Amino acid sequence: MYHFDVNKAIDDCCRWIQDWFAENGDGCPAVLGISGGKDSSVCAALLCKALGVHRVIGVLMPRGVQPDISDSELLCKHLGIMNVTVNIGEAVDAVAKAVGAVTPLSTQAEINLPPRIRMTTVYAVSQSVGGRVANTCNLSEDWVGYSTRWGDSVGDFSPLGQFTVTEVKAIGRALGLPERLVEKPPSDGLCGKTDEDNLGFTYAALDLYIREGIEPDPETKALIDRKHKMNLFKLKMMPAFPFDPTKDAE
Repeated sequence: MYHFDVNKAIDDCCRWIQDWFAENGDGCPAVLGISGGKDSSVCAALLCKALGVHRVIGVLMPRGVQPDISDSELLCKHLGIMNVTVNIGEAVDAVAKAVGAVTPLSTQAEINLPPRIRMTTVYAVSQSVGGRVANTCNLSEDWVGYSTRWGDSVGDFSPLGQFTVTEVKAIGRALGLPERLVEKPPSDGLCGKTDEDNLGFTYAALDLYIREGIEPDPETKALIDRKHKMNLFKLKMMPAFPFDPTKDAE
């Protein structure tokens, strides 16, 4: 039976973060978007443990009025990290209006627009302070492609990319995060639905399938497998035509 050693995972991940920064940004701050959900909360807590509170900067990015912005503020206060708030409402509306003027904006494009603008915002803050952007996606989300390409799917380094949702929650509890943040129903905060509503299955079932090979019911298994296969391209580098100038022309 699979056993997750949470304390070892935390120690190993913190060393990995330290080693990564030593090679790719010695002394630089880590910058990440703070949504108030478990992933950004746990990622921020790991960064604080690895680098120190003074080297972590959180970026809060409400779209207009965000009802649960207090969760993001709670996380920043709990950890004591520097943070800034950038309201992306006007930017999202402006881009949606400009695109809509030349072509109808699809529902999916409309849903994915805010995450992409949020990542643009995080990178703008990071570059302005000489930082490095932390990706906050976890293995469970990545497994089924539940991320926005060139939105929350990107970053300079990924502390949580090999941890399932179940493991991320365990890390959050071990790091002493408020239970309110650890157990908050995962949601993109944009379309009004939880992640599990959108996916059609629970993370608990997905995590058991990933880690222990315990298959859910046939319909759910087929859905997970289909999503995994369809979204593998999101985890790969952009393919480039393999042009070889030394090869004889035919």
